[in-house]
Amino acid sequence: MANTIDKYCPDCKEKLKRYDTVKRIVRGKDHSQKLVAIERYKCPKCKTIHRDLPEYLYPFRHYESDIIDGVIEGFISPETLGFEDFPCEETMKRWKKRGIKPRL
Repeated sequence: MANTIDKYCPDCKEKLKRYDTVKRIVRGKDHSQKLVAIERYKCPKCKTIHRDLPEYLYPFRHYESDIIDGVIEGFISPETLGFEDFPCEETMKRWKKRGIKPRL
């Protein structure tokens, strides 16, 4: 069943029109990877394109939000079993430095 909830442009508040679907590789726990379809919508007024991301993804990130939140909150570090090299230590440092706010 298709999503029937209307979406509106955050910039000009115009009702968005479905534009297309793009694929994204999502990296999860245990080094798993899956291909996810992300719906994109276009504003007919200001011509901007917006992605409808699922709750488990952050914009511009390929790792699930649980992993990113765990790193930022200090639950996951390079010493954590299962996460020694996934994500790499430099990626963990970058997430902390950029100050991504964990989802509640």
